Amino acid sequence: MSEENVAPAAVEAVTEVVGSGADAVAHSLDWVNNNQGLIIEYGLNIASAIATLVIGMIIAGMISKTFHRMLTKRELDPTIVEFVSHMAKYVIVAFVVIAALGRIGVQTTSFIALLGAAGLAVGLALQGSLSNFASGVLIVVLRPFKSGEYIEAAGIAGSVESVQIFATTLVTPDNKFVVVPNSAILGGNIVNYSRKPTRRIDLVIGVSYQADLAKTKAVLEAVIKANVLVLKDPGVTVAVAELADSSVNFVVRPWVNSGDYWPVRFALMEAIKNGLDEAGIEIPYPQMDVHMDK
Repeated sequence: MSEENVAPAAVEAVTEVVGSGADAVAHSLDWVNNNQGLIIEYGLNIASAIATLVIGMIIAGMISKTFHRMLTKRELDPTIVEFVSHMAKYVIVAFVVIAALGRIGVQTTSFIALLGAAGLAVGLALQGSLSNFASGVLIVVLRPFKSGEYIEAAGIAGSVESVQIFATTLVTPDNKFVVVPNSAILGGNIVNYSRKPTRRIDLVIGVSYQADLAKTKAVLEAVIKANVLVLKDPGVTVAVAELADSSVNFVVRPWVNSGDYWPVRFALMEAIKNGLDEAGIEIPYPQMDVHMDK
């Protein structure tokens, strides 16, 4: 093709493209002009939905904090305070989302029905999570433990930090943060070491068969009496409990305040060892006698 023919063809192609673009712009402008009311309505609905979401989230946070503050002033258990305030927030957020969808034209009745069907399907798939939620509600209602109490549950021992919707958080004595599912806690035995104001220390002290039992008992009672943290009431039990294979076993059972349990236990173990040594009373230990024949 000669240069004279190329230039008109290029001009014609550009003109066609420009004309098509102009037609598209014209059609777009016509559509905008013809649907101004619809565009304004949808724009307002979308803006209203966004405003509903933002304001609703703010209100949900404010109501949650208000619940938290009111329940705290009433000196309720912190576990109940945390659970109720979180539940209030999530319920309000759910209603806010549904209201925002209604503002943009989504049929909320059918949406709620759809949510119900989806919730059933999700519930069947997430039985464990629903079980944790139900267990969390029961923990808050039955109150087998409170925040700050030292418990043992689901194989974990620690101080309760909070009870949340799906899990309970514990802090172990060596400062580990442990999250335990609520269903695991409620599905087994719960040992609450802090609920009662006093606890009994159970010690088993073995002495030699050659030891004077009356003297041994007197030494043990003196050691217990010397510890000021041991309670006078209930009384201390010191008695022979078992004639074992290589020792005579005494049970030593003093009572202390729950908060003093471990300090007193450690102190008594050391004091009993020192007391028996000073009295010349032998504490037997595993040993083997070897006889060699020439």
